[in-house]
Amino acid sequence: EVQLQASGGGLVQAGGSLRLSCAASTASFDDYTIAWFRQAPGKEREGVACIRCGDQNTYYVDSVKGRFTMSSDGAKATVYLQMNSLNPGDTAVYYCAAAERRSLPTPRLIFKTPRPSRRFEYWGQGTQVTVSS
Repeated sequence: EVQLQASGGGLVQAGGSLRLSCAASTASFDDYTIAWFRQAPGKEREGVACIRCGDQNTYYVDSVKGRFTMSSDGAKATVYLQMNSLNPGDTAVYYCAAAERRSLPTPRLIFKTPRPSRRFEYWGQGTQVTVSS
């Protein structure tokens, strides 16, 4: 079992930046694919970005491409989501989620399937991101 601890959310003005972190309690960090999801009030949870930790294969949804960067640090067993040029549409609770990579396709294919959140069995507690206009 993997425990995930998300942090780094906060309140920022439009155009600003935040960096989210997700620390994983595992000695086999490279064996996992980790994704960021977000859920705004009254909306369904949506995928944001995904990384296969062993080879850094990464995928972003179109709405964040060019603004968000996801990375991983195996030594710290932590993934990051650097979010730049934030806008009010990015306001949501952000969750990190993990699953063993051997059970998953590439990050791009994961997010191309309906309801990609169902692929991930381990979830962090969520961190609030609020972007003011």
